Amino acid sequence: MNARPVKRSLTLHGHRTSVSLEEPFWRAFRAIAKERDLPINVLAAEIDETRGTESGLASAIRVYVLDYTQKKFQAGA
Repeated sequence: MNARPVKRSLTLHGHRTSVSLEEPFWRAFRAIAKERDLPINVLAAEIDETRGTESGLASAIRVYVLDYTQKKFQAGA
């Protein structure tokens, strides 16, 4: 498994930004967006709005993916 981050562009609130995530996180992030029936940019904006100033967007996405996955696992889904 390649652990090197992959940079991709997202649009948040009408502005382009780049986010670097490892490929497994990109796959999980896209799967969550699809499951929630949201465009990936909308999900990224949602995460961006709640992350505060203590962490970067990439870190916030990783934590979101982990939390989402853990909640599904705990729920037995």
